[in-house]
Amino acid sequence: MSVNIQRDNHDPFYRYKMPLIIAKIEGRGNGIKTAIVNNADVARALARPPMYVTKFFGLELGAQTSVNEANDRYLVNGAHDAPKLQDLLDVFINKFVLCSSCRNPETDIIITRDQMLYKDCKACGKRSPIDIRHKLASVILKNPPSSSSSKKGTASAIKKSKKGKNDDEPEEEEGSDDELTKRIAAEAEGLPPSALTATADDDDDDDDDWAVDTSKEAVEQRMKELESQVQGFSLGDDDEEANDTYSQLGHWILEQPEEPSNVEVFKKIKELGIENKHRTLQVLAQTLFNENIISQITERAPLLKKLITGENHEKAFLGGTERFIGLEHPELIPAVPKILHLYYNLDLVSEEVVVKWGSRASKKYVSKDVSKKVRKAAQPFLTWLEEAESEESEEEEEEEDDEDDE
Repeated sequence: MSVNIQRDNHDPFYRYKMPLIIAKIEGRGNGIKTAIVNNADVARALARPPMYVTKFFGLELGAQTSVNEANDRYLVNGAHDAPKLQDLLDVFINKFVLCSSCRNPETDIIITRDQMLYKDCKACGKRSPIDIRHKLASVILKNPPSSSSSKKGTASAIKKSKKGKNDDEPEEEEGSDDELTKRIAAEAEGLPPSALTATADDDDDDDDDWAVDTSKEAVEQRMKELESQVQGFSLGDDDEEANDTYSQLGHWILEQPEEPSNVEVFKKIKELGIENKHRTLQVLAQTLFNENIISQITERAPLLKKLITGENHEKAFLGGTERFIGLEHPELIPAVPKILHLYYNLDLVSEEVVVKWGSRASKKYVSKDVSKKVRKAAQPFLTWLEEAESEESEEEEEEEDDEDDE
């Protein structure tokens, strides 16, 4: 018999189903155990390794467990009936499966380099944190899902994960059916045909919840801030039409009485015909965030990842961030390492580009003095990258030595 993964959802047409747990009591006395007969099927419906479910039961019940995937045997010491295990499974689903934002079970567990756990939702694009204090978190860290390349702190994992896209964050292929893509496609149908035609020539040079104050004074203040940023949107005196286009985007974002959604921003970018332009990322870095940037980056990551398709996009995004922090919010300079770490973990910037960016100051986006301050603040993160590279080299040498000994 199948039930809804969210058992409190009584919709008969709910598409996400799982089998009810079948439990069998085995043995007697001190040797009594409960076999979860269909544990593999239940885990498969939840897209989680069977061991996670079994270990969770053991941790919640204070009982030892036995996992033998080869023989499809999953045991929990003691006598536990199926309804009790089913109730515990609901807790597991809530903590380790359902998206905290949209409550959709289509999530992957992501392990970041700083050993944090997140549920990465394929439906809404939201990454919701998993309570690292739960004992199952340590089990997951030691036994990462085989379907994802966890972003561990080891140097080899760092190297592998940054040779292109991370395995734990599947590359969004053209025509992918993730929720953001579908919503963008649906809303874009209402745009005029001319707005849907993008120019591919982009490389014209080589180089958590927050409230919005909608009062007249606040809007005027945001406009003043924008005026000080507009110079950074400029392509140069010889391209006034392009300058006006980027200024339109910047003004539009800052003029909204409420924070525009990712879909709304993409729709506007599409309307302006600059979805492939790398300078679009510069504008977004200067206008999507405020002083709460650290809590906003993850929410904006799905939109930014769709727009960042090359090194020039990454450079422009870093340049816009440098201008945003260095000129508009210098109080955020101490937070630069954490901001860059989030960019890196979310695949918004690559190791090669951020290392090159940090190697020398530039007056392209800000004055040389400001550029030096921002890069100096970034040194802890850049040092971390270098040390990770060094650790990996040592691991590779050890592996080669082991192969030679064999």
